[in-house]
Amino acid sequence: MKKIFVLIAAVCMTYTTAFAQTVKPFKEGERAVFLGNSITDGGHYHSYIWLYYMTRFPNMPLRILNGGIGGDTAYDMNKRLDGDIFPMKPSVLMVTFGMNDSGYFEYNGDNPKEFGEQKYQESIKNYQQMEKRFKDLPDTRIVMVGTSPYDETVQLKENVPFKTKNETIKRIVEYQKESAAKNNWEFTDLNAPMVALNQQNQQKDPAFTLCGSDRIHPDNDGHMVMAYLFLKAQGFVGKEVAEMEINANKKQAVKAENCTISNIKKNGKDLSFDYLAEALPYPLDTIARGWGQKKGQAEATKVIPFMDEMNREVLKVTGLKGDYKLLIDEEEIGIWSGDDLAKGINLAAESKTPQYQQALTVMHLNEYRWEIERTFREYAWCQFGFFQQQGLLFANDRKAIEIMDENVDKNVWLKGRRDMYSKMMLDPVREAREQEMEVLINKIYEVNKPVVRKILLRKI
Repeated sequence: MKKIFVLIAAVCMTYTTAFAQTVKPFKEGERAVFLGNSITDGGHYHSYIWLYYMTRFPNMPLRILNGGIGGDTAYDMNKRLDGDIFPMKPSVLMVTFGMNDSGYFEYNGDNPKEFGEQKYQESIKNYQQMEKRFKDLPDTRIVMVGTSPYDETVQLKENVPFKTKNETIKRIVEYQKESAAKNNWEFTDLNAPMVALNQQNQQKDPAFTLCGSDRIHPDNDGHMVMAYLFLKAQGFVGKEVAEMEINANKKQAVKAENCTISNIKKNGKDLSFDYLAEALPYPLDTIARGWGQKKGQAEATKVIPFMDEMNREVLKVTGLKGDYKLLIDEEEIGIWSGDDLAKGINLAAESKTPQYQQALTVMHLNEYRWEIERTFREYAWCQFGFFQQQGLLFANDRKAIEIMDENVDKNVWLKGRRDMYSKMMLDPVREAREQEMEVLINKIYEVNKPVVRKILLRKI
């Protein structure tokens, strides 16, 4: 197991340092919008990033918003900037595209090279229109994000890959990087490090992929990898949840990083103290959330060193001999030897701790918020993926419903959204859902505050 972990860490170090440009961390009160396609629209990576901020910076409220729409190219994104993205009032705008821009089936046709060149040129031409708009946003920080890859190398039954599609995507990402440098914007790439992780793990399991069963849409583990890579670009590697070191013999706190240690007592061979952290551990969901998802977020830790790099709540106690039972707020967490405690244990890996359970509350509230936000993205798809072309953008009236009904049997995507739209077209429904999200966000920033924990090491 140790050899596998070292290999994972080596792969991540090799391929993430190469792509990582500095992306400034978000600040209190900022509105960070992720503009993208279906990977952003239906995915969790931006929600996982926000969960990191919710737990790591509990006193720094901000907003991270989903600006994705399924099927979008740079051309489509440009058409909805005014009606969809700019009304979100982004102080930071993450821009990712390329999956749909690069095309699909023709890569397995007679002229894949010519097709790839054509799609590349189209994508760049469309992006340049957006680039002009972004230059006119003096109060918005722009971050170019190279898209997650199309996985050509995974071996999937009944799914023939579009060979060289990701090569076209990589060219688009490179143009994004050049655009960022030219305009003094920020840039980070998800494509290259995810390709590297895919290929490394496919040596052991040819069916492994972070890009989902269709080679395109990452499952929850892939989205957590995306979140990890973005947070890594923001400089959060090595930032501890908390780190405490106590000398049991002297009853002294040798180290208290991002936390406060007080009231250290020895009662016979037992040791107790009060612990107030400034952050919560990051909770990793084990359930497959979202339509068609098969994996939980936590599975990402099999391929990235997230726990070691970004989720350490270290308890280190020297001067103890024998085995000790650890209790936090009278809840039994586990048993460790004095040697283990002297080396340090990572409490963030222990889901029984009261602080981890507190973090799980934040996670579930955030997931509930994500589910509601998704209905707004489905509503946006109806507006910009259908009604805009009909000259009925935001009409939300009887005529809009009639036009929709005339087309549902010809458009399976429209048909699947008919019931949702019939509700979301009503102003009071949208207003109520917006208020519900605000209630959830306010509740998150109410319950995410760390509290004093009573820690007891009881000699067995």
